[in-house]
Amino acid sequence: MSNIEKYSQKTFDDIRHFTEEGIEFWYGRELQVVLEYAEWRNFYKVINKAKMACEKSKQPVSDHFVDINKMIDLAKGAQREIDDILLTRYACYLIVQNSDPRKEVVALGQTYFAVKTRERELEEGFDELTEEGKRLAIRTELRNHNKSLAEAAQMAGVETPKDYAIFQNKGYQGLYGGLGAREIHRKKGLKKKQKILDHMGSTELAANLFRATQTDEKLRRDNIKGKEKANLTHFKVGAKVRKTIKELGGTMPEDLPAPEKSLKEIEKEQMKKELSSD
Repeated sequence: MSNIEKYSQKTFDDIRHFTEEGIEFWYGRELQVVLEYAEWRNFYKVINKAKMACEKSKQPVSDHFVDINKMIDLAKGAQREIDDILLTRYACYLIVQNSDPRKEVVALGQTYFAVKTRERELEEGFDELTEEGKRLAIRTELRNHNKSLAEAAQMAGVETPKDYAIFQNKGYQGLYGGLGAREIHRKKGLKKKQKILDHMGSTELAANLFRATQTDEKLRRDNIKGKEKANLTHFKVGAKVRKTIKELGGTMPEDLPAPEKSLKEIEKEQMKKELSSD
C-alpha cells in the first residue's frame, strides 16, 4: 500500500483537536509525524517558512501559530516538558505547502488542507443555496481565478492566445484522464456553440476551481518559467486533483452529467426576476 493510500483524508482528521469552544486545531508534533519528518528541528524550519508565508499574506502569525509547552510521558512514569505549537487549518495549509514535495503524504496533505480551507471560505451561506445557486457562485469564483491563472501563466511564458489554449487544455487533460476540451465537449453531448463550463454541475465546477487555484499558486510559488513547464505543471495539478477524487471515492468529472439548464440560462432567469421585482 502506497503512502497516498495509507494516509487518507482520515489521517489528517484523526489528529485534529477541538477547544472547549469547538474551535479546531492541530498540534505541530503530531503533524510532524504524519508528514514523515523524523526530527522536530527539521520540521520547525518548515514551520518558520510557513510563518513567513503567513506574514506575506497579511495574516497575523499569532492568530494561526501558538507556541506552547506540554508534558510528555517517559518510561517508569517520568515526564518531560517539550515545546509544541498549536496550528489552525490555515497554518497547516501553509506548512504542507512548504514541506518536502517529494513525499506522497505531503502531496495528499496539500490537497486536503487546500480543499478544506477553500470549503471553509465558501462555507458561510453556501450550504443554503440551491444547486443552481451553487453553480453560479462557483462559476463566478472560477471566472475570477482564471484571470489570475492567465496572469500567472503569462509570467511563466504562456504568451499568445494559442499558447494559452494549449495550457488550458493540459489542465483539462490532467483532471479528465487525458480528455481535452474538445473530447469533454463531445462526451457531455454538448452542441457546437455550448461551452463546457456553462454545462457543469457544482461538483464538477468545484473540481475545476481547485485545479485553477492550485495551478495559479504553484506557478507563482515555484517561479515556473517556460511554457512547456507551465503546461506540465497544469497537467500535473489536474492529475493530482483527479487522484484525490478517486481516493475519496468520488465520481470522475467526465462521468458527471451535464445539467439541463446552462449557466447562461440561469443568469437570464435571475435577471428577469430582479427586473420584475423592481
